Amino acid sequence: MARQTGPVCRLCRREGMKLFLKGERCLSPKCAIEKRAFPPGLHGRRSQFRQSQSDYATQLREKQRARRIYGVFERQFRRYYDMALNMRGQTGANLLTLLERRLDNIVYRLGYADSRAQARQLINHGHVERNGRRLDIASALVDEGDVIGVAERSRNNGYFGTLREVLEHRSVPSWLSLNAAEMQGTVLSLPTREEIQVPLQEQLIVEFYSR
Repeated sequence: MARQTGPVCRLCRREGMKLFLKGERCLSPKCAIEKRAFPPGLHGRRSQFRQSQSDYATQLREKQRARRIYGVFERQFRRYYDMALNMRGQTGANLLTLLERRLDNIVYRLGYADSRAQARQLINHGHVERNGRRLDIASALVDEGDVIGVAERSRNNGYFGTLREVLEHRSVPSWLSLNAAEMQGTVLSLPTREEIQVPLQEQLIVEFYSR
């Protein structure tokens, strides 16, 4: 599991876009991008005026952006790439599908958490079940037909008690379904590239690892 111990708003500023790493705060005026829309560091203001980047720099930034969105370390990200490379179809699309299939991402997409980091915390604390059995591995890959829900013993605690009402008004991606009353979601199908709404150019990542 990737653990970011520093201020995550710096990551958004470095990538020049909102990565939605802090949930609702990213939608408020307190968002760092709204206040300081330039890279962090001593030369951050100066670097934003650079007109051109090398192909390598562009590919590297796209890879780093994907890693930070999904919260994975380099070694784990490279393993996902190798898996995608050995699958049928386009490597870039396969890579994004694998990342979307992570349990922490599913918990986030279903609305149980405001960010993927919070989703990992809920999973690690044993609040999430897959097909009726507790699963505390945030990087576990879900399959079509899996049911991801909140553990029964956790549904009445303070956080999930309040969340139940919020879930009734929350939409989920088309490849997922949500039963807000039972606090359970089902993976209807594996997501296609068209159904994955992330601002990434996955071909640049493929080019980076293909050097």
